[in-house]
Parts: sequence; structure tokens; C-alpha cells
Amino acid sequence: MGEPKTASPFVTHQAILSLALILATTGVGAIAQDSARREGASAMLHIPIALKAEHDQLHADLSAAAALAGRTGEAAKRVAAVLHEHFVSEEEFALPPLALLGPIAVGRATSDMRSVAALTDRLKAEMPSMLRAHEAIVQALNELGRAAAMERHPEVSQFVTDLKAHAQNEEQVLYPAAIVVGEYLKLKFPAGR
Repeated sequence: MGEPKTASPFVTHQAILSLALILATTGVGAIAQDSARREGASAMLHIPIALKAEHDQLHADLSAAAALAGRTGEAAKRVAAVLHEHFVSEEEFALPPLALLGPIAVGRATSDMRSVAALTDRLKAEMPSMLRAHEAIVQALNELGRAAAMERHPEVSQFVTDLKAHAQNEEQVLYPAAIVVGEYLKLKFPAGR
């Protein structure tokens, strides 16, 4: 049989931080929904659960890395500083429109969904700054990756890889999909009709 495996301190710390971040970010989701309502977007908007879970996991992994000693922890703190406002913006206006993809895909678009265009127009307007933020995040991640390799933190190296892939997915798929949602709804339900 063998002895039971014990969780590494990183995993244990990560699990604790994940729970704390899930509890803490519940307020961020409410802020995003309130913002969407203020901008005229439908109250049904929410960040798709899979995307929210991915963001929460990335936050948890970054928090665990920032708790490490040495250059790795310091570099992770710099990544966190660059990443925080970007994640808040994404959760406020870039990701909620994606909640409408399912209903649109099955032909259940309704005229009240058109109000999401306020969010997607904001995403289009802020796309250059969102992409610049990704560049800054990748630069900070490169530094974190070097520190993690030097100090032998393979779990942090994996986080660096994962977050870079996440940023590419946003640039190539998620942001364009969110914008397409708004453009489709504007065409399907023209203003004033």
C-alpha cells in the first residue's frame, strides 16, 4: 500500500488561498453586475462559470507564488501589481458579455440583451490598453519565470506558462467573441426599434 501522500506546502497554501479568493472575489462579481446594470446591460449578465473559475485559480496560484521567499515571491508580487487592475477590468466589461453566447447560439437572443452593447463598445474602445496591459503582464511573467527556474519552483513556472496561455486566449478568442456578441445584438435589434 505505502504511506499516504501529503500535500506540498504550495498545494495546501494554494487551497487555502483559493477558498479565500473565491470568497473575496464574490464581491468583484457583484461589482461587475452592478456596473453592467448602470451601463444599461441586462441583469442576467454574469461571467461564465468556467472563466470565473479560471480567473480565481490564476489568482490563487499567483497568491501562493507571492507568499514564497526570495526572488520568486518578489517577482510574483510585481506580477500581481500589474495584473490586478487588468483582471478587474476584464470582470467588469470584457467577460460578462460572453454569458450571452449560449442563448445567442441556440436562437434565444432577445431585445433586452442589446444593452450589452454598452459593455462591448467599452471593450472595443479600451482594447489597445487591454493589450498593452497584457504586454506588461508578460514582461513581469518573464521575470517571474526566470526567478522560479533559478530557485527551483516548478509549480510557479507552470503558472507562468498557464497565465501566458490565458492572455493569448483572451486576445485571440474571448475579447473578439465578446465584441461579436455586442455587434450581433446591435444588428439583430437596431436602436430605436
